Amino acid sequence: MAEQIDDYFTSVVSGMVPGESRPGVGPEDPIQPPSPLSVQGALDLFDAQVGSRHLDLAARWLRSRGQGFYTIGSSGHESNAAVAAALRPTDPALLHYRSGGFFLARAQQVDGSDPLRDILLGLVAATEEPISGGRHKVFGRHDLNIIPQTSTIASHLPRAVGVAFSIARSEKLHVDSPWPADAVAVCSFGDASANHSTAVGAINTAVHASYQGLPLPLLLVCEDNGIGISTKTPKGWIAANFGDRAGLEYFEADGSDLPAAYATAKHAADWVRRHRKPAFLRLRTVRLMGHAGSDVEAAYRTSAEIAADFDRDPVLCTAKLLVERGHLSPTDILDLYETKRAEVLRLAEQVGELPQLDSPAAVMRPITDSADQAAAAVPEHVDPDRRAQLVGSPLPEEEGPLTTGLAINRALLDVLARYPEALVFGEDVARKGGVYGVTRGLMKKAGSARVFDTLLDEQAILGLALGAGVSGLVPIPEIQYLAYLHNAADQIRGEGATLQFFSDRQYRNPMVVRVAGYGYQKGFGGHFHNDNAVAALRDIPGIVVASPARPDDAAAMMHTCAAAARTAGALCVYLEPIALYHTRDLYEDGDEQWLAPYPDPAKRTENHVPIGSARTYGDGTDLTIVTFGNGVRMSLRVARRLEQAHIAARVVDMRWLAPLPVHDIVREANATGRVLVVDETRQSGGVSEGVVAALVDDGFTGALARVTSDDSFIPLGDAALEVLLSEETIEAAAVKLVSR
Repeated sequence: MAEQIDDYFTSVVSGMVPGESRPGVGPEDPIQPPSPLSVQGALDLFDAQVGSRHLDLAARWLRSRGQGFYTIGSSGHESNAAVAAALRPTDPALLHYRSGGFFLARAQQVDGSDPLRDILLGLVAATEEPISGGRHKVFGRHDLNIIPQTSTIASHLPRAVGVAFSIARSEKLHVDSPWPADAVAVCSFGDASANHSTAVGAINTAVHASYQGLPLPLLLVCEDNGIGISTKTPKGWIAANFGDRAGLEYFEADGSDLPAAYATAKHAADWVRRHRKPAFLRLRTVRLMGHAGSDVEAAYRTSAEIAADFDRDPVLCTAKLLVERGHLSPTDILDLYETKRAEVLRLAEQVGELPQLDSPAAVMRPITDSADQAAAAVPEHVDPDRRAQLVGSPLPEEEGPLTTGLAINRALLDVLARYPEALVFGEDVARKGGVYGVTRGLMKKAGSARVFDTLLDEQAILGLALGAGVSGLVPIPEIQYLAYLHNAADQIRGEGATLQFFSDRQYRNPMVVRVAGYGYQKGFGGHFHNDNAVAALRDIPGIVVASPARPDDAAAMMHTCAAAARTAGALCVYLEPIALYHTRDLYEDGDEQWLAPYPDPAKRTENHVPIGSARTYGDGTDLTIVTFGNGVRMSLRVARRLEQAHIAARVVDMRWLAPLPVHDIVREANATGRVLVVDETRQSGGVSEGVVAALVDDGFTGALARVTSDDSFIPLGDAALEVLLSEETIEAAAVKLVSR
């Protein structure tokens, strides 16, 4: 199809009749009143459109030579160049994968490298590519304020809502932001993607926020080409679905009509900038050359249907406009078209042989660099006066021993005092203080601009955090229960964790995601409130997973996570054991040995737990018990009973599930030669699999066993204790291992 649309353009332009020139019409005059698009503006946009078209043709050429890779073209969507022209280069953009025209038009507004070459570098996965360094073909460049998106659906929309929210929130908090105070966030997507639950939820979140009077300057651009891969979008569906929605201003334009598209996009962008509310722009487009490089469009569209779209080609329609209005002749058009072809092909030949990533270390460098920087992160000193003003009296370290829940509460307050850009938000965290009271009092002390409730949508919560993190804030969102995280895990996996990787760390998504989880809630709630599945987190490259158990660790690890987020851009997941929030006793009722004093902020080593470091209790020489979370308390109790059987055990609290504290685990394993891994997650896909594998990989030859919860969902009531790990099963496994 590339040759067919290419030949059609040349044939039609060759047969055009030159238009009459219009005396007195200069470059800055409107090309077609009443549209504000100037003659020069139209010429510039035509250049971007032609450049985008020839990039698509070059992509096919590169693939035919075995030098290019799978990619989705922009042909038929080149009218999105008008959207770029209607915005400012300082407006953050999260773009649809057919945004070649937008990218080139924005690059015209900013001095920099050659955008044609930039895109070609991405097509061949060359290491010189300026945003991803050869890791993906994305539309992104830091100096253009285009945040790279790898989504092929709508998973970037929640982040876009978060970016729009953060523009105003940063100004209100008087913290630095990469975006001007009057910026507009723009997010583009396709008509098929508009049906995805992520898009529906994000748009609902934007309208929900605006309904409450919160500034949310977001321009949603739906590039409606009427088809999703091979499935047609019902005619009029986008307009029917979004055209009359309360709280969402609606605009529509024909992408084949450049002056009208620009005028409408300008009107929409100006409306959002002026009102600080979300708007929806439906840009009617056409898809040319099929869905992607390997797509055989003839398998699901007739040749007549395909050919019928040729006359709606935005590149051809702009050429007709320029000829009819007398600004260029058909010969001029063809000369420009062929000159651009030659330029793109010349660049394509140059980039086709450039180096690509050639080693695991090179591919993973953004991940490893981030991990190294996060591991070295320590909390910054906090101004004592500012801390005292926000925290109040008594200070946490003066309160005496605290529970785990109170320690987390005090640590969050300290983080808010240390980092003015930090935010705490989620379902019920503000006025109520969380389901278990862990965030109680934070809003009163830090204010509702920094501690606030959200709507009940985990994708929206994490998307808000993604947008806030990339906008210079330090978000600390709460997911109310571990089971709820799975509703929105792709926001962490597909959006948050990948951003540093696919932007070569030029963009980062710092955050600390607090998640209340694990089991042992004495029958409350069933599987949605007692979830012990963490496998979905542990296989995500580059994220940090913290799992504190004791109060002093809980506070110190929160400080570590916040410091790693702020200094290294780390995405941290902080798993909180619900059953230990308010626990006071360890061995006997009233012993209060599960309480601990708050780490002294003046002593940075006490106020900090390095990522990937474990904590050992005892120095027994018969058995090493490796565990985490609720398993720490159970194992310590079992270790006390094992003493009566003359078995001296030491208990290792891993504290970090990603990265695992392998060095500490191996050291403590070798100290006894016997290791029992106590894992409250499931036998299949649980944490213990990684611990055992790490020991084997390191060459551990001692006795090794594990005891876990069963491969079951957690039922309601006492039946939960039938499938969860217990002290009895831990003790039996320990005795069996030592007696072998």
